[in-house]
Amino acid sequence: MAKDIKVAFVGVNRASSFFGAFQLHPDTEVVALCDVHEAALNRVGQAAGVTQRYTVYEKMLDEAKPDAVVVATPMQFHVSQSIAALQRGIHVLSEVTAAVSMDEARWLVRECQQSPAIYMMAENCNYMKPNMLIEAMVKAGVFGEVYYAEGEYIHELSSLHHTPEGKPTWRYYWQVGVNGCTYPTHSLGPCLRWVGERVEKVSCIGTGRWTDPEHVMEDTVLLLCKTGSGKLIRVGLDMLSKRPSALTYALQGTKGVYESACKPGEDHVVWLEDYCQDPHKWVPLETFEDEFLPDVWRDPPEEAIKAGHGGGDYFEVMDFVAAVQGKQAPPIGIHEAMDMTLPGLVSQQSIAQGGEWLPVPDSRDW
Repeated sequence: MAKDIKVAFVGVNRASSFFGAFQLHPDTEVVALCDVHEAALNRVGQAAGVTQRYTVYEKMLDEAKPDAVVVATPMQFHVSQSIAALQRGIHVLSEVTAAVSMDEARWLVRECQQSPAIYMMAENCNYMKPNMLIEAMVKAGVFGEVYYAEGEYIHELSSLHHTPEGKPTWRYYWQVGVNGCTYPTHSLGPCLRWVGERVEKVSCIGTGRWTDPEHVMEDTVLLLCKTGSGKLIRVGLDMLSKRPSALTYALQGTKGVYESACKPGEDHVVWLEDYCQDPHKWVPLETFEDEFLPDVWRDPPEEAIKAGHGGGDYFEVMDFVAAVQGKQAPPIGIHEAMDMTLPGLVSQQSIAQGGEWLPVPDSRDW
């Protein structure tokens, strides 16, 4: 029996992390793949059993006629490829970030407003088990009023800035080739869910260039974000310093605090005024799973556990398909995607102006 939703992918190396979720879903079928690198295209296509393979994206959209496309290419292609699909009425699940310039962001928002198709950004960190548990606890009020959150993305990428032949990759130009917080969504996504407000102004500063002066980005970049009510979010980004990778989070509320693990083997920990008798003793976050863990994480399928980014790749696909089927709005629709992307774009201007506080536009007003 033919499945209801035909899905195509562009950018096969990253897209392969999503295959399991789409292949497991009873209503979706992966019908076509596209990549400019034919060797990778054929390798992934053969492994996935997908025979329709293209090196020209628009040709895939027009000939394979998918209902939805996963845009998993380098970030500078996300807007043009998303718009090409939306103009054809094809639903889009786009990798992060949503856009690499303010003009691109405006073009994408305009197209989403005009197209009948669904747009969703694939910010997988929102779907990680600890982050979803914290969000449920925030909604239950156990932290009181959350007024501060932080996310830090530390990922030394020197091996990915150049090909084995020594040629610069897209990361060289678009991630560390621009100064500022060029890749903020993994940090901002969960923090915005916890704080419950969009960012209205930002200030961005950096350490200077110490590890490798060749790169435009400063080694460690800090982005301070203020919401309309004065809540503060701190985003740390470091793609150059020589150290193990880490993805960490924290939040502070009027009745409690959360600190994620930083090193392997450490526990995510919380302290809650209404639950912890000792005012000086942290409690493992997993202590609260029985009471607050969202249902999707209580008995996840094996495919979810194996999926990339702590299961995030699996659960965001489930939400995307539900949105395509009209069962819900996309949890990270165009405006939520802009809420995570625009502060990073404004940060590039702020850091160039010595950390000046600058306003972040609201895409809902465009």
